[in-house]
Amino acid sequence: MTMPFYVAPEQVMKDRAEYAQKGIARGRSLVATIYSGGILIVAENPSRSLHKVSEIYDRIAFGGVGKYNEFDQLRVAGVRHADTKGYAYSRDDVDARSLANLYAQFLGNVFTHEMKPLEVEILVAELGTREGTDQLYHIAYEGTITDEDHFAVLGGDAQTIAERMAASFNDGWELQDALRATVAALAGPDRSLRPDDLEVAVLARANGRRAFRRVGADELAALLGDAPRPARQRKAKAPEPA
Repeated sequence: MTMPFYVAPEQVMKDRAEYAQKGIARGRSLVATIYSGGILIVAENPSRSLHKVSEIYDRIAFGGVGKYNEFDQLRVAGVRHADTKGYAYSRDDVDARSLANLYAQFLGNVFTHEMKPLEVEILVAELGTREGTDQLYHIAYEGTITDEDHFAVLGGDAQTIAERMAASFNDGWELQDALRATVAALAGPDRSLRPDDLEVAVLARANGRRAFRRVGADELAALLGDAPRPARQRKAKAPEPA
């Protein structure tokens, strides 16, 4: 009978972390930032149907990067948890901190006990009732929660994008200024992002109880100052020789 190979626990954890980090880094990034009217969430996402940013509850939004099927399952579970808790108790009892804790516990258990960790990073954002009370929770693949003050960066080259955001962030800036700075931080100096390359949503206090709203292509182009992309025209076929 052959003896199984022994692998030190430290090496197992290191290998799982490297595996998850590589999977997340291959994806496109997402940035959330606080502005004067609420919370802005911008993701580099050319797909119009596979959303990285979604509504969880009245004043709570969800963002995910990494493997779509994995973070979308977490989104669905978060919606069910929030609906059940709001129905059983009160809508005011549903908050981002408890939801972030549940996500962290689940991701931590998978990372520790399962063979393959989830290749995802999660954002849970909650709009406060007044300026200065908004909350951004960044949950990593191994279950670590970070309570971000001004902005959160997930996926891709997160460190470089965070440095650009830190250099341009202004406390209390307006939506247009925040959007342009965030898109510039995502794009970097060597490329540009057009409205159809982006998925943008806001949690705005002006929207009432259902604070979540997606920013459409026309509004996004106006905020960014981009001219609409001209429609493609088919070239007429040259007449065939007689």
